[in-house]
Amino acid sequence: MSQSEPILIVGGGLVGASLAIALDTAGLPAVLVEASAPRIGEQPSYDERNLALSRATVNGLDAIGVWDHVRQRATPIRHIHTSRAGDFGSVRMDAATEGVDALGWTLPARELGAGLLRRLDSCRHLVRMAPARVESIAPTADGWAVSVSSGSDRRDMTTPLLVGADGTGSVVRAQLGIGVHEHDYEQALFVTTMTPERDPQGRAFERFTNHGPVAVLPLTDRRVGVVLTVDAGRADAVAVLDDAAYAALVQERFGWRLGRLSRPGKRVPYPIRRVAATSLTSTRAVLVGNAAQTIHPIGAQGFNLGLRDALTLAELAVSAHDPGDAAVLAEYVRRRTPDREGTMAMSHGLVRLACMDQPLLGPLRSVAMLALDRLPPLRHALARRGMGFRPNAPLAVLEKTP
Repeated sequence: MSQSEPILIVGGGLVGASLAIALDTAGLPAVLVEASAPRIGEQPSYDERNLALSRATVNGLDAIGVWDHVRQRATPIRHIHTSRAGDFGSVRMDAATEGVDALGWTLPARELGAGLLRRLDSCRHLVRMAPARVESIAPTADGWAVSVSSGSDRRDMTTPLLVGADGTGSVVRAQLGIGVHEHDYEQALFVTTMTPERDPQGRAFERFTNHGPVAVLPLTDRRVGVVLTVDAGRADAVAVLDDAAYAALVQERFGWRLGRLSRPGKRVPYPIRRVAATSLTSTRAVLVGNAAQTIHPIGAQGFNLGLRDALTLAELAVSAHDPGDAAVLAEYVRRRTPDREGTMAMSHGLVRLACMDQPLLGPLRSVAMLALDRLPPLRHALARRGMGFRPNAPLAVLEKTP
């Protein structure tokens, strides 16, 4: 006999867990199907990445009771410096100039994952199934019939709203018959931590080069998170470099603004692809986070965008009599489309424009950087966008002191 549930969320990663918590915070019951057993520090998606959380994202995490679990491990970003190797000019954004204490915060993904799990443990309206997987989904007259297996147990349930939060290779998306547009950037990403000679003092850097961007993020204990992009054909060779050779490569690409960089930690290459679902919704179903769009990590907007997906859906579901109604999902699409398309276009455009080895583009890029840096209205608009404040944003992320 099937059990009826208001909302079924497939995927217990950063975005799926955030959605489940947001619904619970509002008193709306849901079921969360997680592929892995919930052990702090061992979730596969809570890896060694260092997340750059926008100010709006921190507001959202605070609103759903997660920020208190992680704030001690977060590092404020008070200054952002963006430049391009070989071009003149740079763009500098400063928290004090924007009238805030921080533009955003950095936090290891593993720490955020641990904080989400602690907050999940206190949920009162949420049923968690883990480790578990969806065996089948089938449409019904007013929703979906879903079969979930957990070990030797099998559970059948119906839901008026099925949420795919199961990542780039989303099974839910595939079973719904939603296609994707893919773009291979022919790049690989290496993520690690290093120790700089000079204290970053809350400064974050984005350095564009012909071979891709390099990001350096301030962390606790005077460390920095380093994100190095290389051509895909070089990934295997870079992966086997010893610490000294890897540090030299990072130094060559980033420069000396923080002095010598040393003691690189564990690093593994990640191929970079953009995978965008052709539709955000189907009948009584919706995609959020990487299941909806996986974007280039330039600008560190992936989780920030996904959290806005989750909080917008929670806001609409809580106020709706039927969260899976076509009008509710149409409103979700209307509110998320400009943010989604704008963020994807920005990340794709930056990679194409800022990293292209075209001498004629150099002067144009330099003039653009000078204009953004020297014209306060443009710089302020860019800073507000970087802080995550977008049109139709969910109420939970609106400006406040975290």
